[in-house]
Amino acid sequence: MQSPRVFCCSFTALMLSSVVFPVLAATPPEPRFEAVEIDTQIEIGYGLALADVDGDGKTDVLLADKSRFVWYQNPSWKRHILTDKLTEKDHVCIAAADIDGDGRAEIAVGAEWNPGDTQNSGAVFYLVPPADRTQKWTPVKLPHEPTVHRMRWIRSRQGGYELLMAPLHGRDNRNGQGTAVRLLTYRRAGSPEKAENWKVEPILTMQHITHNFHPVQWDQDPEHEFVLAGKQGVFLFDSAKGWHGHPIAGGGLDGPDAPGAGEVRDGKLPGGRRYLATVEPWHGNSAVIYAENKATDRWERRVVDGTIVDGHAVACGDVLGLGHDQLVVGWRAMNRPGVKVGIRLYSPLDNAGAAWRTSVIDDNTMACEDLMLGDLNGDGKLDVVAAGRATKNVRIYWNRGGK
Repeated sequence: MQSPRVFCCSFTALMLSSVVFPVLAATPPEPRFEAVEIDTQIEIGYGLALADVDGDGKTDVLLADKSRFVWYQNPSWKRHILTDKLTEKDHVCIAAADIDGDGRAEIAVGAEWNPGDTQNSGAVFYLVPPADRTQKWTPVKLPHEPTVHRMRWIRSRQGGYELLMAPLHGRDNRNGQGTAVRLLTYRRAGSPEKAENWKVEPILTMQHITHNFHPVQWDQDPEHEFVLAGKQGVFLFDSAKGWHGHPIAGGGLDGPDAPGAGEVRDGKLPGGRRYLATVEPWHGNSAVIYAENKATDRWERRVVDGTIVDGHAVACGDVLGLGHDQLVVGWRAMNRPGVKVGIRLYSPLDNAGAAWRTSVIDDNTMACEDLMLGDLNGDGKLDVVAAGRATKNVRIYWNRGGK
């Protein structure tokens, strides 16, 4: 492992509107991170997950890499292989959470990534753990839709958890047109080692190209809703309403030229106002928030930063310990030689999310394919974990500032 390197964060204040909003009484403290490489030999860091794999009470890091699924054991960060190559095409996504309450994560993965094949691509597996979880796990192949792309464990209306999987395209689609995308839910109905014990149900959407989704809980019921970002914008889905998609942002434009949104997460502004954070357009150059306005039942769009290149990762969390969330965005600049890559943290400067301060977490050493926030050392502060594509690395950015 390379020796730690400390990055000092520079910043600028970005004013988003000529309208004057009351600013915060105190300027947020500057973040400070210590970047540590935990792997420098990955192929493509398609997707990350954070969960306690071995039941020791510590959060581990999991990675969907091109030719294997791995996890890094906290605190040594030793790499363990979950599976070697499962399919001819690339691995693409991973979901990990303790869904049965035993303190150890259950893991599902997606593979056979081929976005150009909307008929025969894709694969979904549940991984059965061995007695020694540092050894290889046994894959159980489950039904799937073509172009498997993203997955998460979500709390179910029936109680417990179920797996939600989102393809990129609808089946048989061509140029973003055709059948709507079918998300699938997977629920255990017996021993998970047998594929026939998984109940699989579709959720139909109006979107023809999706990209990412995020579980949320906005009402009083215990189950998760989720927000979905795609070519037609951002939509909220609620199982209590029959998984009907409620449009939040994007205007409903369709087709290959629709700008859409690539990523989506939820956060809270100072004062408690809720917002959604996106990257726009698809693989785009703008970090954007939509601030909820309950009085008008609308979401107010604000561009936080229009200078990222090929944005591909978003997270929201209280990194600075201020009682409200900051926004973290990573970009990869894929196929753009000479263009800088990196990660930035944005701090709101008012209750409306109209003005933000920009702080640099990584300057050109992380071609960010995915990132997540989590307290990895138990100090009560959120750290940043990121996986790079062209840079072929996994890093922890230890939070050495905050409260």
